[in-house]
Amino acid sequence: MSKSTRALGAALGAVALTASLAACGGDSLEKTNGGGSSAAASGSSEGGKGGKLVIGAAGFTESNVLAELYAQVLKDAGYDTSITTVNNRELYEPSLEKGEIDVVPEYAATLAEFLNAKVNGSKAPTEKPVASSDVTATVAALEKLAGPLGLKALPAGSAVDQNAFAVSKEFAAKNNLKTLSDLGKSGLKVKIAAGDECAVRPFCAPGLKTTYGIDVSGIDPKGVGTPQAKQAVKDGADQLVLTTTTDATLDSFGLVLLEDDKKLQNADNVLPVVNSKDAGAPEIAAALDKITKALTTADLVELNRKVDAERAKPADVAKAYLESKGLLKK
Repeated sequence: MSKSTRALGAALGAVALTASLAACGGDSLEKTNGGGSSAAASGSSEGGKGGKLVIGAAGFTESNVLAELYAQVLKDAGYDTSITTVNNRELYEPSLEKGEIDVVPEYAATLAEFLNAKVNGSKAPTEKPVASSDVTATVAALEKLAGPLGLKALPAGSAVDQNAFAVSKEFAAKNNLKTLSDLGKSGLKVKIAAGDECAVRPFCAPGLKTTYGIDVSGIDPKGVGTPQAKQAVKDGADQLVLTTTTDATLDSFGLVLLEDDKKLQNADNVLPVVNSKDAGAPEIAAALDKITKALTTADLVELNRKVDAERAKPADVAKAYLESKGLLKK
């Protein structure tokens, strides 16, 4: 899903999505949708001294930008890079195992539970989840599952794309709300604009009730992070909308995120995942780590905004960002 237009919830049928509500900790935010399974020579370079590398993108705005960042920094490091877009994890993860794709930008908790389901059965994410709000523990679990499959999860950074809840700025100001705990303590009844599955997913309504004591009066099934869902909160028809931490359009709807101060959501920090055999070289890890260390959640929001709101090309946005951070050789 692109943060503003992704069909957040498009992959509810995916195996990994039995775990929780969003890709970032659960069901309806599985990082899929958009773009066909077509290869794009975006970011390609001829005669790369380090060999050829195929970077996978999942077709939504953020994944496309991250793939461009990876491709361009690896090209700068001497590799011949290309980007191939594959609609969903069920398709690109096996390709990563086979070495048809060498590198993908991923999300720690989502991939950990996806592999948990793949290795331990579809019920594992629900009955024996390996992801949590602890990024270190989540990445460690991911590494343990990825290794035997021929995959290597590189270190995660501070940038995170996970479930988030927003209210209108007016509603927040009127009720002095900054955190989800504040909302729970207020005793206010709230209707949530989300996917209808929010009613039963542990990282949505049930989690808001048990973790924060929020009085959820109902679910308005307008989808996760859709313009319609955000408009409903802007208009006051609903009080809370389920979206993501890197939603680039909240401000245009007059909305503000409430902090997940009790860490209900799983740690979906961004990290590169590579095919161990074909892309396990230290030089590749070192190049990608430059991006991981530089990238923040706020950066992701801005990069998404430039693509979604300003209609800039992911390749151009990525190049400008890398240059601004001094991550490309002059």
